[in-house]
Amino acid sequence: MPLFAVNGTELYYESHGAGPPLVFVHGAGGNHASWWQQVPAFASDHRVIVYDQRGFGNSPDPDGRGRAAFADDLAGLLDALAIERAIVVAQSLGGGAALGLVQRRPERLRGLVLADTLLGFAEPDELAARLAETRRQTKDLPQARRVLGHTTLARNPALAMLYAQISSFNRYAVGTVPGTWPSLIAPEALAASGVPMLFIAGAEDVLFPPDCIALMQKRVAGSKLAVIAEVGHSAYFENAAAFNAELRGFLGGLPRA
Repeated sequence: MPLFAVNGTELYYESHGAGPPLVFVHGAGGNHASWWQQVPAFASDHRVIVYDQRGFGNSPDPDGRGRAAFADDLAGLLDALAIERAIVVAQSLGGGAALGLVQRRPERLRGLVLADTLLGFAEPDELAARLAETRRQTKDLPQARRVLGHTTLARNPALAMLYAQISSFNRYAVGTVPGTWPSLIAPEALAASGVPMLFIAGAEDVLFPPDCIALMQKRVAGSKLAVIAEVGHSAYFENAAAFNAELRGFLGGLPRA
């Protein structure tokens, strides 16, 4: 089982294909297996790396650091695999890890995709109240309704079942991830990092509604936004073809390494 040592533990990872490094960072409902529709789509021309954040999948969290260690763990993964610069795709909880890396080591990223997430951001005033109300309205929803759009739940119950099965291998779940983000990043500071950036939003996302993501994206000068129809909080999982097409377009527009 491939492991890398970091911050007092060993975390699980997989590396597929060859080419420019492309690292996927899962959310609280996922683990490395969640990216089963992205790995084969990009491993033909990229080195695709997936891993389990501590407390998820095959990765332990022996000291219960959780969020406090996620960004350092991501940096440790790049170090362990001798990757100088990578393109990072982060979904939901993974966004906090990716933004932590941008804050500390922006030179390690060739590009950043934030999918269905605003975690790790310092929330501007016009967003803070809106997101607080969204959290209040969604905190008691069943997990499937939180992470999948109503279209997916109605049309593809088998996919919803697979999502739940993958999640079942995690130690942590929504509401149980320990630790706090060491710091939050203002959108203007993210723009100043110079890292090319794409926001992806699900049109039916109840946790991070697309209008909220659009408001944040407008504050990150030079960034782009893609909204995927008929998906919720897990666009990469619910409509992989559309998600992969947006990601492929973003990759094609990046400066050469």
